[in-house]
Amino acid sequence: MSTPAKRTHWREGLRHFPRDHGLSKKVLLNCCLVRRIITWASPNKKDSVEDELELSAVRHRPEGLEKLEAQTRFSRKELQILYRGFKNECPSGVVNEDTFKDIYSQFFPQGDASTYAHFLFNAFDTDHNGSVSFEDFVMGLSILLRGSVQEKLNWAFNLYDINKDGYITKEEMLDIMKAIYDMMGKCTYPILKEETPRQHVDMFFQKMDKNKDGVVTIDEFIDCCQNDENIMRSMQLFENVI
Repeated sequence: MSTPAKRTHWREGLRHFPRDHGLSKKVLLNCCLVRRIITWASPNKKDSVEDELELSAVRHRPEGLEKLEAQTRFSRKELQILYRGFKNECPSGVVNEDTFKDIYSQFFPQGDASTYAHFLFNAFDTDHNGSVSFEDFVMGLSILLRGSVQEKLNWAFNLYDINKDGYITKEEMLDIMKAIYDMMGKCTYPILKEETPRQHVDMFFQKMDKNKDGVVTIDEFIDCCQNDENIMRSMQLFENVI
């Protein structure tokens, strides 16, 4: 499919994503994962996605649309669009880490997105089996794009908790922050200094680690984010890098 055709089809697909749940077209246009998935979808495909869900002989079969519609904040039509693109690009029914890296390298060519894509993939890979199913994908997107503040913060905590032990260390937070700056830093104005990620992490950690035990619990993380406007503004960075 040519680039103009992809762009036209992306705009057509976008019309089926209504401005509800506080989700604007601007956020959708900035969402790399949604944008790429809708680009993957074929505009000429006439078979209903519901039939595909039931009859497709892929290795991994997604759950029925009704169940996913109940579990997420996406409509049936939105799920159909997302699934068509997902299945066209990933007929096996799952996405691997290399696909995430490919998506982010294309959307952030001026930086090195590989480390951030690795961390983001691990956050979507909820059962840690090295692949992301369609269910994993839309459940994560639903939280990130349309979830409550509490749900988004829970998801962000899971991203920062790299080793999944239930705590965030300063090193883990710095690893994520560096990955984001490596991906985006060179295209910001003014250009960010090399020490900027560590300065931000030092400030965040000092506020979050209330009992000064060297780690941040999920309760400390959520409480601090909800009660500090500066940190909440920083957390909104996710809208630009998902």
